[in-house]
Amino acid sequence: MDLPPLKCVARIRSDFPTKFGIPRQSGLVEALRATVVFEPDYRDPAALRGLEGFSHLWLLWLFSASVREGWSPTVRPPRLGGNVRMGVFATRSPFRPNPIGLSSVRLEKVDLHTPEGPVLVVSGADLMDGTPILDLKPYLPYGDCHPDASGGFAGAGGGALLEVACPEALLTRIPPDKREALLGVLARDPRPPYQNGTDRVYGMAFAGWNVRFTVDGPVLTVREIQPLA
Repeated sequence: MDLPPLKCVARIRSDFPTKFGIPRQSGLVEALRATVVFEPDYRDPAALRGLEGFSHLWLLWLFSASVREGWSPTVRPPRLGGNVRMGVFATRSPFRPNPIGLSSVRLEKVDLHTPEGPVLVVSGADLMDGTPILDLKPYLPYGDCHPDASGGFAGAGGGALLEVACPEALLTRIPPDKREALLGVLARDPRPPYQNGTDRVYGMAFAGWNVRFTVDGPVLTVREIQPLA
């Protein structure tokens, strides 16, 4: 049968204008805040009735920056350094037959009365600013939580954290309510896993700022924070 067309019901508003630096999974940096803004056709407060009783949500969204023609049955997961091919359905790669992402986020606030209609404030999102959201559903602990689940080749955790060295004079350029999130993102090592040069200076766009840093072993050092041009 013919499949119904998918609709964009909302878009995310986050601090990441590009893909670089976004945590590799949702929930890794709880201090990250984002806002779900509904499209005009879906700004009916009745559609959110009862949502405030849930602590977490599932977001289903489109890898809008990674849409391409065709697909490959195998991909190179960054988790394995980009050197080993695994089946696309054994990964969360954006390069899939249908480029759909899935994220679990904490629901911080339901605001029904804003100039843009009802909005949701969430934490722990791993989405680029402007990402189209196809649907959202409540997270159900009795069915969605599996403490005994195995992580396959991805392992059980999010990897070792880096020590972040950021001079106070630079950190104070970031708004106070975003500093913890920035440090959490940097500690997760924003670099592609296959790039580990100690002399290279990386730049990450975050919340209107260009954050430049180097990494030497377990230490990430912030070198410069300047407004984005």
